[in-house]
Amino acid sequence: MNSGSQEQEADNNKRQWSLQDFEIGKPLGKGKFGRVYLAREVKSKYIVALKVIFKEQIEKYRIHHQLKREMEIQTSLRHPNILRLYGWFHDDERIFLILEYAFGGELYKELKKKGHLSEKQAATYIASLTNALAYCHKKDVIHRDIKPENLLLDHEGRLKIADFGWSVQSRSKRHTMCGTLDYLAPEMVESKAHDYAVDNWTLGILCYEFLYGAPPFEAESQKDTFKRIVKVDLTFPSKPPVSADAKDLISRLLVKDSSKRLSLQKITEHPWIIKNADPMGISKSTKQS
Repeated sequence: MNSGSQEQEADNNKRQWSLQDFEIGKPLGKGKFGRVYLAREVKSKYIVALKVIFKEQIEKYRIHHQLKREMEIQTSLRHPNILRLYGWFHDDERIFLILEYAFGGELYKELKKKGHLSEKQAATYIASLTNALAYCHKKDVIHRDIKPENLLLDHEGRLKIADFGWSVQSRSKRHTMCGTLDYLAPEMVESKAHDYAVDNWTLGILCYEFLYGAPPFEAESQKDTFKRIVKVDLTFPSKPPVSADAKDLISRLLVKDSSKRLSLQKITEHPWIIKNADPMGISKSTKQS
């Protein structure tokens, strides 16, 4: 399954998989529409993650179109910082997605455990995300829901974008409000048309959250969070100490006018990224000592 050759890759895509092809291991997590299990392909012994989605839930929440779009988009993407979707199959009650297994688990858990990340770690993750999003945008894919829960780490600490549930492939501006509250760009909060620049905004939110341990526009109520987002009510706490370069990058991304946000190319050229990011995309905290 983890083939380097294009012929084998094509065979994988054409192959009719079934549950008999896998040994099912421990549960890895639970989502709104199903569960994820560790699994091993019987013939090759290749380890994967098997996402099980119940058809009943798909009917109940009317997510046929969204799921189909997610599967089509994720299958077409090939990037070291994007989790692979190798294929899928179904039975009477369930749909099974065969996914790359990310040994390091959720970045969200690491962030919660540590409180906040070092500048070198944060810059490495932001650089990896920027590269992955540049690849997506080149293929006309807007992600629209980048957040720590949707980011996984492999065995070397390399970041992987894992969830494409709100993604869309389009060259025109979109009007659907989607994504997660704290990460929404002002144009989405105000129900205006939006484009790929919503992902650039989210990079600013994430960079802030990595360094301070919480997103910048948190408030008591949803209404107050929306107000803070629309006003770009951005403040930098005195603790933990964060460099002026990092604050500069965040300030250039969290700009209300989407056309004036720092481009993905400019993010990779920013002094903070150049100084701090690991060029291999491997986070220091998860490297073998």
